Order: sequence, then C-alpha cells, then structure tokens
Amino acid sequence: MQIPQNGEKITMNGTAISVPDRPVIPFIRGDGTGPDIWRAAVRVLDAAVAAAYGGQRRLRWMEVYAGEAAFRKFDNWLPDETIEAIREYRVAIKGPLTTPVGGGIRSLNVAIRQILDLYVCQRPVRWFEGVPSPVRDPGAVDMVIFRENTEDIYAGAEFEEGQEDTARFLALLKEHFPQRHAKIRFPDSSGIGLKPVSREGTRRLVRAALDYAVAQQRRSVTLVHKGNIMKYTEGAFRNWAYDLAENEYGGRFYTWRQWDRAKERKGEAAANAQQKAALDGGAILMKDAIADIALQQVLTRAHSFDVIATTNLNGDYLSDALAAQVGGIGIAPGGNINSDTGHAVFEATHGTAPKYADKDMVNPGSLILSGEMMLRHLGWNEAAQAIIEAMNAVIGQRAVTYDFHRLMDNATKVKCSEFADRLIASMQA
Repeated sequence: MQIPQNGEKITMNGTAISVPDRPVIPFIRGDGTGPDIWRAAVRVLDAAVAAAYGGQRRLRWMEVYAGEAAFRKFDNWLPDETIEAIREYRVAIKGPLTTPVGGGIRSLNVAIRQILDLYVCQRPVRWFEGVPSPVRDPGAVDMVIFRENTEDIYAGAEFEEGQEDTARFLALLKEHFPQRHAKIRFPDSSGIGLKPVSREGTRRLVRAALDYAVAQQRRSVTLVHKGNIMKYTEGAFRNWAYDLAENEYGGRFYTWRQWDRAKERKGEAAANAQQKAALDGGAILMKDAIADIALQQVLTRAHSFDVIATTNLNGDYLSDALAAQVGGIGIAPGGNINSDTGHAVFEATHGTAPKYADKDMVNPGSLILSGEMMLRHLGWNEAAQAIIEAMNAVIGQRAVTYDFHRLMDNATKVKCSEFADRLIASMQA
C-alpha cells in the first residue's frame, strides 16, 4: 500500500465518525469490468467534491487489493493487509469481485462483510427520469432497504448431503429433538442449513433503520419477514423490532402492534384515531409485511414503502427486484456499514461481467451512486447532491450507456468514460 501524502484517517468521536477535510479512502478497483467503472467513478467523485467545496476538501485515494488482482500479485484472494487497511481507515469503496472457484472463500464480498462485522447492507432505490422501466410508474419507487448482513442463511451454517458430519447432526437431531427430525421428509438425502436470527443482530440492524428514518424524516419503516411460517426466527425479528421502536424511541414511531392493541381494547375506530393523532404529531409509521406479499406490493403499491428493514435473504430478493424497476442492477448502489464502529464499504452491486472487461462500455452508475452514498456517510451531502443532480440531467438528456440505449428511443449511446465526462461537465456547469 502507498499511503497518500497529506491524507488523514477518519476517526470515531463518540458514536459518530469524525471526517477530516482530506480523508484517506481505501479503494479496490475490482475484477472484470471493475477497472473500467472505477476509472469513471473516481473522476466523477473527485469532480463532485471539487464542485461542492472548491479546494477546501479532497478525497485521498489509497489502492488496496482483493480478488483476481490480489491473487496475481500476492497469491491471496483477500490479503490481511487489505482488511487491516479498511479497519484502520474505516471507509472504503470497491468494484465487483470474482468469487474464487473451488474451495476456500465462499464469497469475497460476504467475507469482507463478516470479517469487519458490516451488519447493515443499505440499498437506496430510486428512479432517474428517462431510465427505462418495466413498470407503469417507476417514479413511485423511492425506498431505502436495510438488509441484515451477517445472519440468516448467509451465516453459512450448512451440512452437505451424504457427509459424515451431516449424518452425525441428523442423528443428534433425531435423538434429542425427534419431533423436529420428523419434519424432514427425506433425511438420508437432505442437505441441512441452520438459520440463525438473534435478538442482538435484529436490534442493531433495526436501530440503524430507525435512526435513518428519523434523521432523514422518512414517512414509514416496514419490517419485511416470513414470520407467519418461521415464527421463532423471522417472527422473532418482527417482535424484537417492534419492542425496540416502542421501548427506546419515545413516541417517534407509531407501530401496527400499537394499533392492534388499541383495536382490541377500544375498537377499530379508536385505533384509527390514535394512529392519526400520532402521525399528525410527527410520529413515523412502523408496520410489517409478509415477504411474499411485499414482493408483490413493491410492484403494485410502491408508494406504500419508504424505509424497509429485513432479514438477509429477504433483503437479497427485494434489492434486486426493486433495482429491476428503476433500470436494473447496473445502476443500483450499495453500502455495507457497521453503525457502531463507523466502518463502511460501499460497492457496485452487480457482477464482474468479464466479457465486457476493458471495452469501456458498461454502465458505471452502480459504483458512482455507491460513491454518492459514501459521500453522504462522510457528511458531504453537497457533493453527493451534485452527483444526483448530474445523473438526473445527463440521463434526462438521454445520453446513456449501451444497457439503457437498447431500451430507449431517440437516445445517444455513450461509452463508460463518456458518461462520466458528461456527468462532470454537468456538475461544472
């Protein structure tokens, strides 16, 4: 690593990060199309900071390695030095990474999240006017997903079919929990996965979502779960989340569970009146939705959703389904955050697309908008807003990369680098 001159570390000041005017930001170019989109993104991010603050503030970039580039240089897909650099400098950004084929690390992205305990996967989803969409009213989509990042099936607690340890686990289950073992229809040929959902993991994820909703003055928080079937994992997620809002936020939220209690005591009209009074008084509505219904309603009733807090697998489905409504995963940003330590890694959410590597043609929007998220995480909202306005302007002019061009009429196809040029020109203007 080459530590940039005149750069300073981001530190913690109590429960918040303290950001100097020249923070050192570790970056990973990524694999496949990663270098293409990084070259575009870094120019846009630097231009946004310059447009917002002149020379008063500047990002100081420090390259670190993971994925194929790391393997070629160091024979290691994820060097310890990379993790330690992100840990030391707190905030990083990365392009897409290849998952190694064969044994070892199941996913480099998941490994980084788990090693640094980045328990929040934050995915804002919004539509830019002119972007092609399969739905009638994509402008109704303006949501922020808070997806739990470290538990659920992504914890990786699995037993492979036919292995000795699987047989031992099933024997243990049969001996000590025969009723649960009896629910497995074909135990001798089953793979088994454990699904941990903890009170601590739930509370810290939901607290991040609630704090965001308060700080950004959002309308509602929806808990998406499958608690009607998985009562002691996803059902518990719902209950623990409601407990947190009702017990620790002093009336800032009005929950559907409060409405249910009021209805049981005084009737539906009284419950409705209570909810209206709370919302008129500035409270944020907190509700819940079964996962399968939520996946339908984000299509048919997108305006009903604002902030979403959910478990890992549900969040995975929802994020990509919503991205499809606003232009696809090529323009979907993401951030992985530990709200307690201030550590955060912002990333392109799509794959490496190696067949398009070094062709200067793919859409850099996902990484650019992940950088926009990073700027807001730093508190540099003016620079972040400059990017949003430039995206609106350039896409509104129908100057787009090939993925959007093939879906739009009367559009101008531009290269990855040319899209960045247009964004920079818009900000400078």
